[in-house]
Amino acid sequence: MNQGQPSKTAEWVARQRAVHQVRDQSRLVLQDPLAVRILSEDQRSKLLLSEDIHQEFYDQDMRAYMVARSRYAEDTLERAVAAGVRQYVLLGAGLDTFAYRNPFVDLRVFEVDHPATQAWKRERLASASIPIPEHLTFAPVDFESQTIEEGLRAVDFQWDQPALFCWLGVTYYLTLNAFQNTLAFLAARHPGSGLVLDYILDWEQLNEREQRTLERTSERVASLGEPFKTFFTPEQMQAQLTRAGFTGLEDIGSQGINARYFTHRTDGLALNNWVGRLVSAWRPVG
Repeated sequence: MNQGQPSKTAEWVARQRAVHQVRDQSRLVLQDPLAVRILSEDQRSKLLLSEDIHQEFYDQDMRAYMVARSRYAEDTLERAVAAGVRQYVLLGAGLDTFAYRNPFVDLRVFEVDHPATQAWKRERLASASIPIPEHLTFAPVDFESQTIEEGLRAVDFQWDQPALFCWLGVTYYLTLNAFQNTLAFLAARHPGSGLVLDYILDWEQLNEREQRTLERTSERVASLGEPFKTFFTPEQMQAQLTRAGFTGLEDIGSQGINARYFTHRTDGLALNNWVGRLVSAWRPVG
């Protein structure tokens, strides 16, 4: 993102989730009644008034992936809460709305993001009359000069308790060194902590249609000033997580995502040529 400016890709992702609520109501993968409300008035009007805007801005692969990865994170969170986790940290929260529809009464949510993006989000929340719940804490971090640890130490994060860290839509914008530094921080958290992330497959792992998808998506995010930087093979991602000390790894691509979230649909919504994968992993207990 551009220094001092809110993330443009955050709004792009938010539009995908909103389109899903309006276009795919027959069977929602992600139930998010706030997705449309948190958009700008201009985007909301386009979304609600014009069917053409869906085709102009969103292809099905992109929309399917964005709602599936949010659903995957929330499904993983449900399992973590059942295991006793009471802290949820969204790294690069953007316009994610989970904290404002959180069904877990004793779950603390921390949104870590750039101060400019958080200020922009809070304006959107106020404009949409979406209240900030007591269980939510904003942890602003200027990533040019601060670390995630510094941001969390400035708020009431409990270091002696486990947490689930949600790291979606971030890894591919980082250098490999920045990715590894953040992973090391997450791996040092309290036993029982977990991690959800996504990553983009290395070019050589893709077929011709998937390579075209990656080219198209790369051009789009680069035009927003937020280019992709880092890619992995599944073997490389597993090695990174294992070396850091994570266990219980799950890594699913398009086939697994479709089987979990897009079976028996009549509208064709699914991942066909997508290039991202979803991962969850855990810090061992004992």
